[in-house]
Amino acid sequence: MAKLTKKQKKELELFENNKLYTPKEAVALLKKLPKAKFDESVEIAFRLGINPKHADQQVRNTVSLPAGTGKVVRVVVVCKADKAKLALEAGADFAGADDIISQIQGGWFEFDLLIATQDMMPALAKLGKILGPKKLMPNPKAGTVVMPDAIAKAVQDFKGGKVEFRNDRQGNVQVAIGKSSFEEKNIMKNFAAIVDAIQKAKPSSSKGTYMKSLTISSTMGPGLSIDTSSLSELASVEG
Repeated sequence: MAKLTKKQKKELELFENNKLYTPKEAVALLKKLPKAKFDESVEIAFRLGINPKHADQQVRNTVSLPAGTGKVVRVVVVCKADKAKLALEAGADFAGADDIISQIQGGWFEFDLLIATQDMMPALAKLGKILGPKKLMPNPKAGTVVMPDAIAKAVQDFKGGKVEFRNDRQGNVQVAIGKSSFEEKNIMKNFAAIVDAIQKAKPSSSKGTYMKSLTISSTMGPGLSIDTSSLSELASVEG
């Protein structure tokens, strides 16, 4: 049997494997667990009672995390020349039209998010096979295809903590909601925001129990199972 590390021993002292925690208990414990040598992400994982094979039971939307993500998001905007300056002033790392498209065609992917104005989508369509597998293709449902006049706000929103969530083929949704270095109150604010967004995104055709299970964890830490009947306590968390 492999010898436990000091970190694992400490986790075992604090963490109860079969316990269901309230959100407040889980976040408090998350802060007490031994940390890795880097600032770990805090992630929420939902197992939803949907049938992802049905088009009308997809769960996909965006949510603005009140305390931000703690991550520097590199944003590229594809727009016409008259809007590029606005995008850059709003915080975009790069903005352009055919020049950006050519760079991507050439294998340039030094960015985390691609936003496009609606009038540039026909030109971007040819990059679908390149951007699609990398989950970088702009999409209206993800808030990454916008009208030209909305480009500045879109950039500011995603730079400030707006994130996309969507279910996988098993009906699970996983979202990073911050960093281990965040104060408890800020993790709780983001926790409340993502739970509210998932609940509001419930497909009308989904029957039975919608939120089957929920866990919160840091990158290197154990998953803490949340008692879904206690989620009502998040209603009192101020965003």
